[in-house]
Amino acid sequence: MTEIGTSDASFRVDIPDFPDARLVLAWGAVTDTGHRRAHNEDSFLARAPIFAVADGMGGHSAGDVASAAVVTRLAEAVTESFTDADTIERGLQAATIDIGLAADEKELGVGTTVTGAALSLQGDEPFWTVFNVGDSRVYLFERERLVQVTVDHSVVQELVDAGVIRAEDAESHPDSNVITRAVGFNVEAVPDYWVVPVRAGLRLLVCSDGLTKELDAEAIRLHLAAGLSAEETAVALVEAALEGGGRDNITTIVIDVLETSGLGEFENTIPRTSPTPTP
Repeated sequence: MTEIGTSDASFRVDIPDFPDARLVLAWGAVTDTGHRRAHNEDSFLARAPIFAVADGMGGHSAGDVASAAVVTRLAEAVTESFTDADTIERGLQAATIDIGLAADEKELGVGTTVTGAALSLQGDEPFWTVFNVGDSRVYLFERERLVQVTVDHSVVQELVDAGVIRAEDAESHPDSNVITRAVGFNVEAVPDYWVVPVRAGLRLLVCSDGLTKELDAEAIRLHLAAGLSAEETAVALVEAALEGGGRDNITTIVIDVLETSGLGEFENTIPRTSPTPTP
């Protein structure tokens, strides 16, 4: 388990060419091994402008190596106040090489999911670039409504999309842990991307599936709506997942947009793949 960055209650982001503009964020990041795992194979990066959670797989310490490679390489690649998809992909490419070098030939495979949100610019307007490989998730919470932004790369998601099983039955399906994309396994990582506005009052949740295995969408929504700070909310979500069983490693990053002033309203935020509204 690798942690890069810490919680921050107030962080001002400087906007190029707009010295009087204010973009203020807050975030909280928490991880826990859970009740049933011997090791924490999750890693996270929580340092503006990029926030990411990686959930490693491969057995023993291999998953930890894979998730650590991803957050480390993303942190090294992103060096400016804003970033873009090309930079994110360079980080993932470097991590894929690292994972391949570190993998024991006896292992069936070593890899990791990764999901996250990064501040980007379109012209002079900031927005979130949300990215995903695997079945960790990013949610958006605004005006009491929760939306799952990312779409899982998993067998059960494909079955849900095809109408073979219901979404509420996915977690209990025997293939619920089988993912169809990952970083590692000597295969090029292929992220999906979405565009999300940077708007005051907006809250993002980045999490591993250790959270979503224990809490349904409504439970997550209620925690995000409770009015606690980003750090307090991240802690509360992890604690609730532990109380729910804690069957896997659990990692949460909650990001709040506290203030946007001196900026235009960036409304053209249609995602590449439409977000799936949660109940």
